[in-house]
Amino acid sequence: MGFQHSQYARYPRSEIASIMKRIEEFNYLQDIDAILDKILEEARSLSNADAGSIFIAEDDRLRFGYVHNDTLFKKDEANEEIYVDFSVPIDGQSIVGYVALTGNTIVIDDAYNLSSGSPFTFNSDYDQKSGYKTRSILAVPLYTFHGRLVGVMQLINAKDECGRVIAFRKRIQDLVPLLANNAAVAIDRGIMNREMILRMVKMAELRDPTETGAHVQRVGAYSSEIYHQWAIKHKIDKHEKNRTKDLIRLAAMLHDVGKVGIPDKILKKPGKLTDSEFDTMKWHTVYGGRLFMNQTSSLDKMSLQIALNHHEKWNGKGYPGKIDDIMKPDVKLGLPRKKEDIPLSARIVSLADVFDALVSNRSYKEPWSDTRAYEAIEANAGKHFDPEIVEMFFQILPVIQAIRKKYRE
Repeated sequence: MGFQHSQYARYPRSEIASIMKRIEEFNYLQDIDAILDKILEEARSLSNADAGSIFIAEDDRLRFGYVHNDTLFKKDEANEEIYVDFSVPIDGQSIVGYVALTGNTIVIDDAYNLSSGSPFTFNSDYDQKSGYKTRSILAVPLYTFHGRLVGVMQLINAKDECGRVIAFRKRIQDLVPLLANNAAVAIDRGIMNREMILRMVKMAELRDPTETGAHVQRVGAYSSEIYHQWAIKHKIDKHEKNRTKDLIRLAAMLHDVGKVGIPDKILKKPGKLTDSEFDTMKWHTVYGGRLFMNQTSSLDKMSLQIALNHHEKWNGKGYPGKIDDIMKPDVKLGLPRKKEDIPLSARIVSLADVFDALVSNRSYKEPWSDTRAYEAIEANAGKHFDPEIVEMFFQILPVIQAIRKKYRE
């Protein structure tokens, strides 16, 4: 990074090293949402900012990516605001649009008192709706080392040691871009990871029309947020919670990739399957597990757990059951797993997948109403589903609804 550059030479090496350590954490995360969350956490910690958001560049627009706000959102709780779906044009009208258009970092001491010659305006709609008061703003473009814009990060309301809102200090104006440049690389990688997963899903969709990109995005997001709530209840270490949440989001999206091994006459049958056809369908769990047998990462391990076990049931009446070696050519389905013998990730995805199927349109059924689906989930607590996972699901219903709205077919 060239730390002897005059911009950074005035700062102690220890401070630069601390920033680089923050940056190193980005490299351990795989999914774009987890990466954005971590970037905002570190940028706000560095600047002592009360709030912040990141927008992702898509063609000629900036799409909302993630948001933090210590004043409005309860710390570490599931938050439906991160699933709001909107975008702004890359132009000179908005602050983030202007930053993306010009590539310039913008520092604003008071959003409600911009200079008369300012080329952009501050949109106070969110403040009026939420009751928040935006004052100081630091908006930074996010460029990869190759000079490609991936988005804009906006930090809001720097605070002093007494918690009073202040302007962003010169030191922070210098150091946040250092973090931002490396953040852009992580964001770019997270976007590519998500796209790679969606390409695999697209392959499955060619065989099974119900296995859409929107469906797996919803199942992945449901699973991630249900796990988040479970981890809070169990007081899971924050580091472990964030790593697992990151993995389950992507692994859950791959829960049904094994359907590529099931014949079309079964996958695309409009009506109910016969017992024989259903027995064949069960093998998609084994085929899915086999795709991740050559494990090179924690994501492979969790993807195998989920693909193989997401049709197991809490009461032991699911499938495919315990299998010693899923790669054997003469492998047979075993005795079903039950209760905690089913991996936690698979228990979570089981509920997420069933709920989304219930409220979605299928060739063999109309979508169920939310009330009917909720009643079915509740009735199957302790039968199909882990009752504790059902409890977590109902605790975050506003988040579940926000996810459904964002990832519509």
